[in-house]
Amino acid sequence: MQAFIKKYISLLLLLFFVFGCAEKDCGCVSPPIEAMYFPPNDGSTTWETKSISDLGWNAIAVHPLLDYLQLKNSKSFMIIVNGRIVMENYFNGHTATTLWKWNSAGKTLTSTVTGIAEQEGFININNKVSDYIGTGWTSIPLAKENLITCKNLLSMNSGLDDTLGDDVSPSNLQYIADSGTRWAYHNVYVKLQDVVEQATGQSWNNYFNNKLRDKIGMETSGFWYIGTGANLGLKIYFSTTRSMARFGLLALNNGKWNGNQIINTSFIKSSTNTSQNINLSYGYLWWLNGKLSYHLPQTQLQLNGSLVSTAPTDMYCALGKDDQKIYVVPSKKMVIIRMGDAAGSENLALSDFDETLWTKINALYQ
Repeated sequence: MQAFIKKYISLLLLLFFVFGCAEKDCGCVSPPIEAMYFPPNDGSTTWETKSISDLGWNAIAVHPLLDYLQLKNSKSFMIIVNGRIVMENYFNGHTATTLWKWNSAGKTLTSTVTGIAEQEGFININNKVSDYIGTGWTSIPLAKENLITCKNLLSMNSGLDDTLGDDVSPSNLQYIADSGTRWAYHNVYVKLQDVVEQATGQSWNNYFNNKLRDKIGMETSGFWYIGTGANLGLKIYFSTTRSMARFGLLALNNGKWNGNQIINTSFIKSSTNTSQNINLSYGYLWWLNGKLSYHLPQTQLQLNGSLVSTAPTDMYCALGKDDQKIYVVPSKKMVIIRMGDAAGSENLALSDFDETLWTKINALYQ
């Protein structure tokens, strides 16, 4: 009898929660999910915030994180959750209006603008590069040059020699393997900017500004540095930290900005998933965490394990020389920005700084 009564009471409680919680005035209804926030594009400094305490994070972990960032030559650091600023810190005289170089983190800008040009029908990334900028853009045999597609440049598997420096003039672009057969970190990706210029009939600056920068409210003070000499053809973007954060927020939202689809979701998904079968941790100029192995710049060595073992496995990131970082973590609805000088020895993308930094970030919410 007692067992029957317990089952009867359990059934009544279940019915109460199923039907009673549907009532508008029931106190046990879960709170609504907070909508993703986008800062306005009006040039103001308006940007909603969320405090550490609002999130239920560990406030004690904030100072060790900031101390580490300052120790490691950082100039700025931001954490954004669900579009809202949780932390925004500047170091060593850097301010919210100071411009700083993205270095190779800016490769993701080129990837995105290339995707926009494709969705507008100007290019097809599966077509060969010479379809858009003509032949002779390398010094390799024509038959080999014609194997190189725009997708090869996005995926870093052009087959061109990566040991000859940053100069991307034809004489410095030499054959080492057929495209698609070798992954190597190479600044030849900037030729995609030439592809966009030729295909759209617009300068890179104008197309970038009109189709990406202005659409998401990145500050107009940002600019592209044009390399000369040993850096001939190289283009590096400079901007404020908040402009970098806006771009990270666009990526987090699969190319959509406040209801407007700036770049189609399918291209962003392709960009942030493995693009070839050699370096599993590389998409279309984005680095990917949580894969079985990875390659690093200037080496053909395959390293087993995740790119940043201390970071969430679903993270993808833009990594630039001397530790410029855009970390995007969909599972946390989080974007993290770090700008500054090299945290340790000079590096092209990944360093041990990433591992330690993520240990300290994890302490905020774990």
